[in-house]
Amino acid sequence: MSHDHDHDHEHTDHDHAHPHPHDHAHPHDHAHPHDHAHPEHDAPRPFRAHRELPRGAGRGKVLYLDAPSGLAGDMIVAALVDLGVPTAAIETALSGLPLTGYALGWSLRTRHAIVATHFSVTEHAAQPQRTWAQIRKMLQTARLSEGVRALALRAFAHLAQAEARAHRVDVEDVHFHEVGAVDSIVDVVAAAAALDWLEADLRVSPLPMGRGLTQAAHGTLFLPAPATLECLIGHPTYDGEHPFEFVTPTGAALVGALGAPAPAWPRMTPEATGWGAGTANPSFRPNLLRAVLGAPEVSAEAQGSFVLLETNLDDASGELIAYCIERLLIEGAKDAWATPITMKKGRPAVVLSALAQAPDAGRLTVTMLRESTSLGVRTTAVDRVARPREMIEVETPYGAIPVKVAGGAFGPPQAKPELDACAARAVELGIPLREVILAAILAAAEVLRARGR
Repeated sequence: MSHDHDHDHEHTDHDHAHPHPHDHAHPHDHAHPHDHAHPEHDAPRPFRAHRELPRGAGRGKVLYLDAPSGLAGDMIVAALVDLGVPTAAIETALSGLPLTGYALGWSLRTRHAIVATHFSVTEHAAQPQRTWAQIRKMLQTARLSEGVRALALRAFAHLAQAEARAHRVDVEDVHFHEVGAVDSIVDVVAAAAALDWLEADLRVSPLPMGRGLTQAAHGTLFLPAPATLECLIGHPTYDGEHPFEFVTPTGAALVGALGAPAPAWPRMTPEATGWGAGTANPSFRPNLLRAVLGAPEVSAEAQGSFVLLETNLDDASGELIAYCIERLLIEGAKDAWATPITMKKGRPAVVLSALAQAPDAGRLTVTMLRESTSLGVRTTAVDRVARPREMIEVETPYGAIPVKVAGGAFGPPQAKPELDACAARAVELGIPLREVILAAILAAAEVLRARGR
């Protein structure tokens, strides 16, 4: 593979499903004088890594992409290299692709006094358009590590599904336009290689959305582009206030497939930071992406944010206690349970307990007094350490099953299929429940392995 060290090249038509530049230099059908660049402050400088992180440096840690100016595939790669991913790790992965006619460029750019890494891909030969099927086959047969391959396939599959939804076609019929070009493929594989190197838990800030129209292979499109927005289903977004493409399809595909939304700054202790620069240099804000690697706080909840409710019952039947537990859970208790005890005069009894979030404690105290035979409820402020959780849906031979995954810096993730969904499938198909549970666990393990977790 040839590598461009001239540092004067910029992305053109980089990771888009439509023909405007990926690098945040976005043409619109009217002029915007406030979008002018400041080339005198943006001259490329020779690239030099200021740190290199060892492989697996992010294991058990949070990798946060802070994106007030949005993000693109090349900006993600640049920010992660600036963070400390060796360029050699990325170039080694890219050498396994059956692609020619392009060169890589690494340089430093200064934006509003912040020095950031810039990554570019320059094509030296004409490149064909590619379909999702062609790119999938390319990635499946390329000389890539299994971790890089899995991440790149997930990102492209996410984008293919978004394109299919946007254009109301079968996913196998999706034709990528600019997104099928060499530079977009390189961006996705390079980002996959960087994420595979770190092995961190990727989190993404709320993303700004641009305004206006743009010309694309499909005609005139609204910003954000339809496929971009489809890729970001479930991620917080807000008005970027400018006619500028803040988030590109490739950037959206990478964070939509491989990251999780972080509505606020994660609770962590920062250990390393990196900056990635887009090619455009608008005046209204620095076109930069910040990557932060940090150790998550062990406590996932704020101190004193939970209340333990307890009452002793020696005159309630088992049926009534079971009903009380059910009502407490329905009305918002985080957990509810009964513990056998012995009370005065040797009477067998139970402690009815519920864990409530502080704002719900008063309401649940009323529930406990109303539904049980209690004459009083004890309350104790408590702290809780909890693993972060997410719900994923996995495909099994018996259909789609929701699975709760507990992650964080507490060892390997735990996956637990939702019992009610498994039971419904077992009854519907006339098979043992344990078979459905096992299939869901195995499918979840494959999903987590592909994530590098």
